[in-house]
Amino acid sequence: MTDSHHASASGRFDIGGDLPVHRLGFGAMRVTGKGIWGEPADPDAARATLRRVPELGIDLIDTADSYGPFVSEDLIREVLHPYKDLVIATKGGLTRHGPDSWHPVGRPEYLRQCVLMSLRRLGVERIDLWQLHRIDPKVPQDEQFEVIAAMQKEGLIRHVGLSQVGVDEIEAARKHFDVATVQNLYNLTDRSSEDVLDYCEREHIGFIPWFPLAAGELAGPGSALSDIAKRLDATPGQIALAWLLKRSPVMLPIPGTGNPDHLAQNVAAVGIALSDDDMKTLDGLAEAA
Repeated sequence: MTDSHHASASGRFDIGGDLPVHRLGFGAMRVTGKGIWGEPADPDAARATLRRVPELGIDLIDTADSYGPFVSEDLIREVLHPYKDLVIATKGGLTRHGPDSWHPVGRPEYLRQCVLMSLRRLGVERIDLWQLHRIDPKVPQDEQFEVIAAMQKEGLIRHVGLSQVGVDEIEAARKHFDVATVQNLYNLTDRSSEDVLDYCEREHIGFIPWFPLAAGELAGPGSALSDIAKRLDATPGQIALAWLLKRSPVMLPIPGTGNPDHLAQNVAAVGIALSDDDMKTLDGLAEAA
């Protein structure tokens, strides 16, 4: 299939009820180095990818202070600031000790520092969507939620999201602030957050699936997934994205890449029309994965 598509075809979702975005967004984790550590191996390609994001109609960019760390936020500001018609969502609460090393720190003073430093790096006075990257099990949940609620009341954060949480944690957080989005691992091969997705759909909370392109062994030659992809002149990754978009109206996939051609290929998934039979087949594959 052609790559000449526009993210507006993915439909719209209102984050927090008042912040409209196209449902297909962009995850900016991959514009960093190996292990999400340091500068990208190809800085020119990373910058070209970011420039291409708004050209393809993507208006939701998801990043985090821990990507690099700081590299992703810095590049986003360098390439795209001022952010015309763009929602820049970021996250805080994870520290980095090296490549592929992630450690949660939820002390209130640290979470406040995360927000203040992201504001500076991104060059904004308020973060449209700030997400707690992980709840720190060593710090009482209420202490983490209370400082987030305070920063929202101060006007530092517009909307609040959570990442990698269960329904009980979402409900606990909602006692302190409205939860606008939840970002959990969810894809064609990992449906462990199915109950969270169903909850988000009932409550009209945006669900941001991370690692959305995963297809694993389901994409092997002769598989049902590869057969569907071949019939629709698409890649398995595009089918995985199309499946996510059709799965729920609150789904906001954010496939990431540091390559502008791959970005265009991802956006082309909005042009794939999966039939009900296709969805049934893919649902069955996911449940068996």
